[in-house]
Amino acid sequence: MELSVHWRWLATVLNLLILGAGVWCDCTEEGIEIEGGDYILTQGLKFGSTLIYQCPNGLFPYPAMTRQCSGGRWQDLPSRERNISQKCRLVECPDPTVLKYGSVDPPEERYFVGNETMYECDSGYRLRGSVKRVCLANGKWSGSTPICSRDDGNPCPDPGIPPGSLRSGDYFDYDDEVTYSCTNSLTYLVGSRVRTCKADGQWSGVEPSCFYKYTYDTASDISEAFGGAMKQSLTESMSVGDIQEGRKITITKDGRTLNMYIAVDISDSLTKQDINESTVMVQAFIERVASYAVSPNYDILFFTSELLPISNILDYYNGVNTKTLEAVLEDLKKNRATGTDLNLVFKHMLERIIIIEETTKAKFEDLRHIILIFTDGGYNMGGSPLANLQRIKNTIKPEDHLDVYIFAVGARIYESDLQPLATNERGRHFFRILKEDMDTMFDEIFGDLCGLHKLSDITPSKSLVYPWNVRLTILRGEQTKKCTGAIVSSKLILTAAHCFLGDLPENIQVDVKQGRDQGMVEKYYRHPQYNITAKVDEGIAEFYDYDVALVQLKEDLIFTTNLKPICIPCTKETNQALRLPPDSKCSDQEKLLLKDFNQRLHFLTGEDTVKQKDVVAKLGQNRDPCINQATRLPNVTAEKIHEFVTDNFLCTGGIRPFVDHIACKGDSGGAVFRDYNQRTIQVGLVSWGTDEECKGHEGQLVNSKEYSRDFHLNLFKIVDFLHSVMAQGDRTLAPTEFIDNWKL
Repeated sequence: MELSVHWRWLATVLNLLILGAGVWCDCTEEGIEIEGGDYILTQGLKFGSTLIYQCPNGLFPYPAMTRQCSGGRWQDLPSRERNISQKCRLVECPDPTVLKYGSVDPPEERYFVGNETMYECDSGYRLRGSVKRVCLANGKWSGSTPICSRDDGNPCPDPGIPPGSLRSGDYFDYDDEVTYSCTNSLTYLVGSRVRTCKADGQWSGVEPSCFYKYTYDTASDISEAFGGAMKQSLTESMSVGDIQEGRKITITKDGRTLNMYIAVDISDSLTKQDINESTVMVQAFIERVASYAVSPNYDILFFTSELLPISNILDYYNGVNTKTLEAVLEDLKKNRATGTDLNLVFKHMLERIIIIEETTKAKFEDLRHIILIFTDGGYNMGGSPLANLQRIKNTIKPEDHLDVYIFAVGARIYESDLQPLATNERGRHFFRILKEDMDTMFDEIFGDLCGLHKLSDITPSKSLVYPWNVRLTILRGEQTKKCTGAIVSSKLILTAAHCFLGDLPENIQVDVKQGRDQGMVEKYYRHPQYNITAKVDEGIAEFYDYDVALVQLKEDLIFTTNLKPICIPCTKETNQALRLPPDSKCSDQEKLLLKDFNQRLHFLTGEDTVKQKDVVAKLGQNRDPCINQATRLPNVTAEKIHEFVTDNFLCTGGIRPFVDHIACKGDSGGAVFRDYNQRTIQVGLVSWGTDEECKGHEGQLVNSKEYSRDFHLNLFKIVDFLHSVMAQGDRTLAPTEFIDNWKL
């Protein structure tokens, strides 16, 4: 009996060897170092672990980018490269000398990071595209493909030849085709391999590109290709009238319904870091989508050889109590297993789509379907998903109501398996993401929205979480005054009027990036009714009613992931952020944002390190007890308290119902804001206070005392001033669009 067991064991091992499976032995770290870089191991030295080489930006691992532990040794090095020592090499860009009817200067055998090229056309040909290009750190050329062409009467223009590619076909009449391939066996083609001259004089598909294995897409690349189409889908699917906080993700009742299917690969071919970053990306995407007035129906799942569902899209159609946005995001933080069956994912989505078609019947053609897959493409079971994808395409009509986006993650990408899944006539749908860009990608895509702050669990620094916060320095001889402000448009900073005492614009510095860039000031506008000495005759030295100013910069700010405007009251964009109908009044926004008698609000403090202060605005019946504490100031009587603290002010401070933070010197002019539906809306600005509790603790979180109070100018009360400056187009300002009913 014992002998037969041994023989069976030996037979099993022999069978594995015959089948090429190898022996399940661990590997060692001997000889796996890389010159100029580092490496990580997905499962240590165990059988099946992946060795991933890492190099600094602008360099790539050579000759291998990854290796697999199999049979006690690290595989995946071609025999001709086994004697080459592993090192980090300079990134190379595809050969640009494929240009026809022109010249490339300088002509080189190979082009590396930082190399510049100039393009010139032969006599009789005109240059379209970039005259100068630079080889970038991600292996791409800057600018656009240079094309030398002449007017030959063809319906379609010369489609050009992108760097590193070959083109078959030189006829550009209706229905003529051109076919592309890559010149280098080490590169792969992204985009349309075949393009056809259409009846409208345009080429079908997308201009192809040849990329090396190490080439990746930056956040800007993806924003350009993916962002526009996605924002169009979100805008077309927007509904209005749903203004409830904590609302569920439900079918929209107006306009098109948007169905989103999201699948995240969590198999062992990816590192834990890859999976975590993919999950963070999905979370960021969902939160950014929630910034629009649209409620997609989500089908979200993790996948390996099995499916791990997070949100079932059929629940929305069956009337089941669907998950809240918060619950979905919480479920996204749980994962993991082994094996990859991508075909199972598309089969699952096909089944869902067929059921939805049968359920919705005549309304099905109004649905828009978007599929997002995050994977390395290494499916090792279940077969190719192409057949099920084609069935999905056959089910969804019209064709432009389906988009499939593939986000390639991980060090080892199987491009040839993934690209056919993402092929689309309307734009590029396959992206390879650099890890460093994963947490900022959707910030850049949706970055033109006001009040869109970075996610705090991704970016802990408050200076980046709230990218509209700026510091102002007013120079007065040897003295300076510090104030805070908020970016409200590309040229305007909102702050307090008392920050300025007839100061010249050239003496005002606006620090728009926490000490790195200074915005030069053209002029500033103070509210015409602001007069700090208005009550001097009554013994009150300083009177802060209408304490608001707008500072105009000489140059437009360029909004980035770290620099964006905040939303302000009574604008169309804030109306959208609050998901209010277009015919809403300004008072509707105010009721929504300042609806509680004890309304939680925030403002910021500090320069190098920005901290968030939390306060409660006492409204309604709670306001008078709050403002009455101002009677402790000289010459402020109970009879005249409402003349001193006018209805233009919000009152915070004290220790009930919560212990508020108190404003310090330097906080003046800062935005008092509320976060709502993933957006930040400014409702006030820090103006003045009754006590100086912060002496020696400026920039810190200082608690209010029982009787200390702060007063913040309520922006809803001075919208006429904001409108008078921001809605006008005759001051070299890009006008801000206010709602039609902007007056309270």
